[in-house]
Amino acid sequence: MLIAGVDEAGRGCLAGNVFAAAVILNPDFPIAGLADSKVLSAKKREILSEQIKKYALSWSIAQASVEEIDDINILQATFLAMQRAVEGLNIKPSEVLVDGNQLPRLTIPARAIIQGDKTIQEISAASILAKVARDESMDECAKMYPNYRFSKHKGYGTKEHCQEIEQFGILDIHRKSFNPVKTMLLQPK
Repeated sequence: MLIAGVDEAGRGCLAGNVFAAAVILNPDFPIAGLADSKVLSAKKREILSEQIKKYALSWSIAQASVEEIDDINILQATFLAMQRAVEGLNIKPSEVLVDGNQLPRLTIPARAIIQGDKTIQEISAASILAKVARDESMDECAKMYPNYRFSKHKGYGTKEHCQEIEQFGILDIHRKSFNPVKTMLLQPK
């Protein structure tokens, strides 16, 4: 039975796309150290990401854009990224296990697993791929917008990021439907 694990990264950010990954691990090539991406160092995530890409039977990373997030809301955009990730697998799994308590619409049997990124290896692997890909995209944004320290805060609503928005303005990569960005847009100039 081929199981695909699915997880997302960047759902709670003020900037950037939301990413999702799907992974079918190879039982003949176990990967040591898989865990929820949030408890791993950036360096460890990068090492594991390379191992997952090398040894997994199939993997896919997908995203939903800032425009899609603002248009259909973050939950639906996350589901869209997850659907795209599952559809991107070059092997069809028999079951999909998704981190969380809700499921995207899929044509394959699926189950939502609360805190699955901590307990299911396939979901941990997906968590790592999604996080590494999203962090890389934020590093690219940092180069494009040097006044914003996207490499540090990764687009999350930290005090520093909110101060940058106040000082330098709202960018095209900011989610206009998220506060405090939404509130700032409504304020008179």
